[in-house]
Amino acid sequence: MACLGVFVAYLPVTSVSVSLTAIQSALSTTTSQLAWVSDAFVLPMAAFILTAGVFGDVHGRRKVFVAGLLLSAVGAATSLTAHSIGQLWTGQALSGLGAAALLPTTLALISHAVPDHRERGKFIGIWAMCLLGALALGGVLAGSILSQFGWRWIFLVPLPVALVAVVISLRSLPESRAPRAARLDWPGQITAALAITALVYGVIEGGAGSFGDTQVVAALAVSVVSGVLFVVIERRSAHPMLDLALFRSPGFTATTLVAMIMFLGMIGFFFVLSLYFGMVQRLDTLSIAWRLLVITGSGLIVSGVAGRVMHRLSPRLMITTGLLMVTAALLTLLGADAGTSFASLSWRLLLLGVGMGLVTTPMTATAVASVPHPLAGMAAAGNNAFRQVGGALGPAVLGALLTSRAVSSLPGHLADAGVDGALAGQVTAVTRDAGLGAVGSMALGPGAGQVWGAVGDAFLDGMRLCLIVSAGLTFLAAVLAFVLLHPRLGRERSVNVAGEPAAQAPGGTERREVGTVAPA
Repeated sequence: MACLGVFVAYLPVTSVSVSLTAIQSALSTTTSQLAWVSDAFVLPMAAFILTAGVFGDVHGRRKVFVAGLLLSAVGAATSLTAHSIGQLWTGQALSGLGAAALLPTTLALISHAVPDHRERGKFIGIWAMCLLGALALGGVLAGSILSQFGWRWIFLVPLPVALVAVVISLRSLPESRAPRAARLDWPGQITAALAITALVYGVIEGGAGSFGDTQVVAALAVSVVSGVLFVVIERRSAHPMLDLALFRSPGFTATTLVAMIMFLGMIGFFFVLSLYFGMVQRLDTLSIAWRLLVITGSGLIVSGVAGRVMHRLSPRLMITTGLLMVTAALLTLLGADAGTSFASLSWRLLLLGVGMGLVTTPMTATAVASVPHPLAGMAAAGNNAFRQVGGALGPAVLGALLTSRAVSSLPGHLADAGVDGALAGQVTAVTRDAGLGAVGSMALGPGAGQVWGAVGDAFLDGMRLCLIVSAGLTFLAAVLAFVLLHPRLGRERSVNVAGEPAAQAPGGTERREVGTVAPA
């Protein structure tokens, strides 16, 4: 059931990614509005994943698991009937809330059923394979559907899967709770949600307009203040949503930072890559899906192998090697242009997928195994939360960089293509206001070919900047993994365990009992 849950949670990710061009054309969206299609899903997942984990620990993981499936189904139904960008955002947000409930409970169910951390690693490997399998299958299904029907029908697929999973869960899934009593940390939840939402909103709107705009400055200020308040609240809370003592574990700290940085670079680049195939190479959705399948399919296969051998190889070696492979793949894509063939791209995309597969399973397993068993659920939720924060920032940051670089270079490319006068001015003004995709709604006349050639060249300028930034981020993640995932992590370390009965230290002050960190 854990595998079915994570499959439902991640199925919308690539199905929406490969459909972005079709959605943009049908709803006449700007690049920033299109970025919100992805972020409307990821933001609620990042903001509420920790709360969902604690809620499951207190009130029952099966209840939260079923609620997540139902929210995913309602979100899919809302998107299925969407006739405006606002309704699509709403459907994606509901699906994101469902995913927030599913991700920590699926890992907690595994942790509850398999307490031995070494044996648990095999099941987390299967979990990671299902996650990547959803990413792989989602794109192909969406491409097949869009070749015959409209874009809305891509949201039909999760509905029956989620409803069948609900029925099976209610009949056969046993209820489980955390062994320690806990309470929901509402002050922590509110400040965390404010910090994440305001940060992503500020980045998206700042990229679409100016980072000096009043609403952007206000959003970023709210994010900083809320983030500081969150840390203060969690340090003082008797039942913190995220026990900051987890970060005393080098394994948890390393994998959390790596997850956030890697997802920032990779989810953002998937957003850009899908637009490259659609806007520059002018491919249909199914062709885009097959190209992305090279990445997700190879990642799926390698993650399964990684789950089997991760206890014979150092997590540090696997994660660092995988991230360096991803970095190399991104740098090789700098040479891609409008005429680059699938054969030429395939080995680069394959290298990218293999690198991701090497990272996904050991990263998750190390985060869970590097803390005491009672904190495994919180560690899994915390690792996923930071991962999703990076995933939410990815399309925002790279979408902003793409638009800014492409719009600034477009006038020069128009001039090189022989497009000048009023048409050049109109194209430049439209792209500055609404993004490159808005050119598709213009009446270009006999100069359409030259204009689209210039738009493609401008997009490639933006994509190359995004590639350099993504490669820099994944290389930074590789350095952090190599430095922080030290071989001595195999020794036992101590961290404070949230929820332990407080003991009196000398002098009358409270101190919490210390738990032992299992070897990573």
